[in-house]
Amino acid sequence: MSSWPTPSALDAGTQMFPDLTPAQIERVRSGSKLRRVEPGEILFRPGDTGVPFFVLLSGTMGIVQPDLTRERLVTTHRAGSFTGEISMISGQRCLVLGRVLEPGEFLELNPDGLTSLIARDAELSEVIMRAFILRRLALISNHLGNMILMGSRHSAATLRLREFLGRNGHPYTYVDLDSDKISQELLDRFAVKLEDVPIVICNTRAALRNPTVQQLAECIGLNAGIDSTIVRDVIIVGAGPAGLGAAVYAASEGLDALLIEAEAPGGQAGSSSKIENYLGFPTGVSGQELASRALTQAQKFGAKMMVAHSVVKLNCDRRPYKLVLDDGSTLSARAIVIATGAQYNKPAIANLKKFEGQGVYYGATYIESQLCGDEDVIVVGGGNSAGQAAVFLSQTARKVYMLVRSGGLAEMMSRYLIQRITENPAIELHFNTEIVGMDGHTHLDRVDWLDKRTGQTSIHEIHHVFMMAGASPRTTWLRGCVAMDDKGFILTGRDLDRLANTSASTSWPLSRPPQMLETSLPGVFAVGDVRSGNVKRVASAVGEGAISVHLVHRALAEI
Repeated sequence: MSSWPTPSALDAGTQMFPDLTPAQIERVRSGSKLRRVEPGEILFRPGDTGVPFFVLLSGTMGIVQPDLTRERLVTTHRAGSFTGEISMISGQRCLVLGRVLEPGEFLELNPDGLTSLIARDAELSEVIMRAFILRRLALISNHLGNMILMGSRHSAATLRLREFLGRNGHPYTYVDLDSDKISQELLDRFAVKLEDVPIVICNTRAALRNPTVQQLAECIGLNAGIDSTIVRDVIIVGAGPAGLGAAVYAASEGLDALLIEAEAPGGQAGSSSKIENYLGFPTGVSGQELASRALTQAQKFGAKMMVAHSVVKLNCDRRPYKLVLDDGSTLSARAIVIATGAQYNKPAIANLKKFEGQGVYYGATYIESQLCGDEDVIVVGGGNSAGQAAVFLSQTARKVYMLVRSGGLAEMMSRYLIQRITENPAIELHFNTEIVGMDGHTHLDRVDWLDKRTGQTSIHEIHHVFMMAGASPRTTWLRGCVAMDDKGFILTGRDLDRLANTSASTSWPLSRPPQMLETSLPGVFAVGDVRSGNVKRVASAVGEGAISVHLVHRALAEI
């Protein structure tokens, strides 16, 4: 499902593949070099990095997507048009092949020159960015990516990879092994076992069997443009609303900023089907759309993003600080913004892990909703995320049972959502209720829940449960470096007065007082849901991310 609005048939061509005016071409020319091209010349291939931006003065170029057996035509560029899509500003590997069809002259602009052009020329920025976004949408909708994913809807690993690719906006071709007999016969011939599914083919060459998301990201080059040797002005850990807000403002103000995200941009908010109380979106906006727009905006200004990697340790004894990643590599930064957010709590059910991805989910995206159409489902939780999920799933599910541990919704949920839920005949509320048991062979088949008011346990044949209850901060990697409250949330600013009850190793070391949002470690800031005393709203998280950049500037001035 697209994270951007699809253009109408009338304007899709002109906005997706616009012709630059002579005046606009002259502004591109100032930083470009003239290149004479000949028929058959290949200017870029899938998997290439650092691909230049070309403006055609004369001649033609074909853009194709090679697959295992042929080339699929994407478009043909002619005089006045330009090449490229989102990977050109994100620094990721190229997805398509560009071949000269007719001789001519092209303007060639390197990636740094393109970034500079977009930053200084508002008119060209709007034309180019709109085209890049729409072209990426076209690649996604037409399955014209640089990878093939062969999987099954009954495979938790397949679901994990599809959700990762979808939330990261990466186009791919999906082959359903449950219905594609030819592909299944091919796998049988090569003795591919059930535990090998899904199979991933990258750039028509490398084949991976049941890869992790880290292996997938490496195979398709999501982190190809990241230089791990430099010391950055600021590293932002976590790409939820707070982290994305920090990235946009840091990059737009000239800081060398890097985002690190273990899963996909948006955090918990990224899996929300519709956020209706976010400023400026009167009809609502999906969490994925908001995250995609914010990431593109940050990358437009020059921010980089590393995905499918988590930070496991902070070396905080001296600056620049060093962040240790899950693969053992390190990144250095003069300042850090912690925006790792919180994760949904897992109830104490003995066999819960067995059904994760096989009937138990921690997000309600389009992919999950297609798995449980016309069936009964359960949503566990009483906050906004659970409410949004219940309303969204009620559009496809037969019945949504919403299980809430407390006696009401008013304390944790927005009023408009409460009204939507109570007036929706497809949603059935159960207060003071929690799941106490699950059963099934390879997939969830049965759920037992307890009504704590009556003490009665009831059994239900339900195959899909969405867990969205409670939250614990992602801060274990910070222990010994920053002060936290008794629940593991990070103390900042004036709240650091509570340091009297913490260990001396996290006491404030400078003569000046800590800044607002600054942790007990100078130059390290905490924003969003990971911060003690946070306001659990998307708008406040974005605001904290923006404010943190102002404070980062101050901290950098002290070095």
